Amino acid sequence: MKFGKTGSEVEVNVPTRAALFRQVAGCLEARRGFAVATLNLDHLTKLPLDPEFLEAYRAQDLVVADGRPVVWLAALAGEGLELMPGSDLILPLAALCAERDVPVALVGSSDEALEGAARTLVAHVPGLKISYRHAPPYGFDPVGEAADAILEEVAASGAGLCFLALGAPKQERLAARGRKKAPSVGFASIGAGLDFLSGHQMRAPRILRILALEWLWRALSSPRRLIPRYARCFAILPRLTLDALRQRR
Repeated sequence: MKFGKTGSEVEVNVPTRAALFRQVAGCLEARRGFAVATLNLDHLTKLPLDPEFLEAYRAQDLVVADGRPVVWLAALAGEGLELMPGSDLILPLAALCAERDVPVALVGSSDEALEGAARTLVAHVPGLKISYRHAPPYGFDPVGEAADAILEEVAASGAGLCFLALGAPKQERLAARGRKKAPSVGFASIGAGLDFLSGHQMRAPRILRILALEWLWRALSSPRRLIPRYARCFAILPRLTLDALRQRR
């Protein structure tokens, strides 16, 4: 299903976890690169305003639904999408790598968070190898020389999957560049997922996630930064709802 304004639409092309894991497993076994993006409302507010972000999103091989509004909009359009937040994909994707003896790389966040995330991953995924870790400095340019150096190091490390925790749009832009600079590596953009794994950020309690109130938890945890973001997300919902109903007809 396609989402967004005319001229800046992006398509969720992987509807279920089973489909995602099947495609990723095939790529890992063939050592064929790929890029996974997790579409949410925040991305949909940015895409019409940022041509480079849109170009990077369209370079992603696999796009899944991250956020219940995206899933609900698909249901209005008569299509079924499973909810797949990036944070929930880290452990199962790491397990796919461990089963195939494919090392992983961690890029983003901070040195301390990456160290904690690495400990958690190794503890929860037996046999997992982490071949590379790097936390870029503040102001990192995802398409500059430093980005190219990181991508070369990731490829040289033997990693078959690189988790990118840089936030949108940097992680998606780096993943798109990685498809060209490191064509045998898969890239998964997972936002704050490594911070959650390391304990540097607290994710909403499970009951709030079940009730679709994770956004409220996050907004209250950082109101100055996130309340304006969620306000922009709510502002585009009426248009997206009408678009979904038109697609159903």
